[in-house]
Amino acid sequence: MSFESMPRQDLLLAIDSLAQEKQIEREIVIESLEAAIAKIAKHKYGEEFNIVANIDRKNGAIHVKRLFTVIESPESVGEEYDANTMLTVAAAKKYAKNPSVGDVVEDPLPEPEFGRMAFQTAKQIMTARVRDAEKGRQYEEFKDNIGDIVSGVVKHIEFGNVFVDINGKAEGYIKGTELIPGERLGVGDRVRALIMDVTRSNSGPQIFLTRTHPLFMEKLFVQEVPEIYEGLIKIKSVARAPGSHAKIAVETDDPSIDAVGMTVGIKGTRIQPVINECHGEKIDVILYSEDPAVFIVNAMQPAKVAKIIVDEDTRTAAVVVNEDQQSLAIGRRGQNVRLASQLTGWNIDVMNEAEEQERRAKEFKEKTELFIKALDVDEMIAHLLITEGFRTVEEVAFVEIKELESIEGFTSELAAELQKRAKDYLTKVEQDYIENGHKMGMSDDLLNFDFIKRPIIMKLGENGIKSLDDLADLSSDELVEIIGEDTMSERLAGRVIMKARELAYGITTEE
Repeated sequence: MSFESMPRQDLLLAIDSLAQEKQIEREIVIESLEAAIAKIAKHKYGEEFNIVANIDRKNGAIHVKRLFTVIESPESVGEEYDANTMLTVAAAKKYAKNPSVGDVVEDPLPEPEFGRMAFQTAKQIMTARVRDAEKGRQYEEFKDNIGDIVSGVVKHIEFGNVFVDINGKAEGYIKGTELIPGERLGVGDRVRALIMDVTRSNSGPQIFLTRTHPLFMEKLFVQEVPEIYEGLIKIKSVARAPGSHAKIAVETDDPSIDAVGMTVGIKGTRIQPVINECHGEKIDVILYSEDPAVFIVNAMQPAKVAKIIVDEDTRTAAVVVNEDQQSLAIGRRGQNVRLASQLTGWNIDVMNEAEEQERRAKEFKEKTELFIKALDVDEMIAHLLITEGFRTVEEVAFVEIKELESIEGFTSELAAELQKRAKDYLTKVEQDYIENGHKMGMSDDLLNFDFIKRPIIMKLGENGIKSLDDLADLSSDELVEIIGEDTMSERLAGRVIMKARELAYGITTEE
């Protein structure tokens, strides 16, 4: 038995119109209508049947059919047997010439009539499916735009949180903490913000926006400075105290381009729109340098640096300034030096000449005491080692023996004995370190994590971080809270965690 369905070009036109209006795929609209027709057919012929509907994509003809799975016998499927959806091979011959077990045969049915109730049912099903498809499209669209700036109109404000209509397509949400301090938005105001995250929900995509993130400022500069948009000038890093002060580091590979000047613009024409958008935030544009010392000196602007001492092992820098520059270098409530640290990824300590001399005297005393204890030598030999540039026991242990022998007054026998004592001391320190770590329940993968120094690893153990997995699961904020802001910046904490994740889970920095 077969039932012919008349071509319905008008149906295809309506489908195309709806797909275009909702900006969803034509196929989704067709499948939604097929589901609605199948629902009506089940209501007419029986919910217990496996009924499907198909719409011809070329001429719009509607085909409704009941499907049966071919089985050998009712006994062959046991309790799963269902006479409404299964047929034996013999019974299936009514619908197919040579049916085999496992085949699906079709029983064509008349197209159901669309009465008022049926029409309402079909409309509800289609509306729900099309709405779901529209939400899915919106989610995919905005998910791919995370990290981009969008513009919208403030719809309403609740408890300091702002809800934004994004071009009539979706609703964005700015938490009060993601607004720039001091700014006041009202209903109807147009606002720009960065898409920070997008999640699914029953009511549509939830789009979380921010105006305080450093990337928001970076994207504003991309919009305002053509050379940044074109890639001639690169933004290396941004540090912000939203609404108050910010620093942005730029560089260029073209020696004919003034990266800082072009970013600022003539009389500030390019930077001013960014300042206005960020509620009057003061912005220092810094020239980036591969040389950490030069970069840090630049980052300390507007303060003038007299001298800088960097320690690449700990990524710390002592910045020495004249007394009249010290308050400027530190900034109000430490803001200038804190932003410079965030911008460069280095821990920066600001001091004047007198404080620097005091620091050097303290370091000299500490190194002297270390060498006397570790190498079992007198003060004179310890002073000689320090004067020759030795800072750690490791340097004494693993330097070329000729360098020790070249120190005035040192014999080859003394040099060899000092190296032996240094290595013995380091071996003992290593044994004590591992033993103490194991007593706290720490795993070897964390104890041997060479990306950070041993005292920091022990501090992690004291705070419940017992394995590399535990460290990898931390956020940068949590790590800074454990170690302390004076010891580790948030940027350095991020690098530490990414290295831990790389080793623990095989996750690369890009991922």
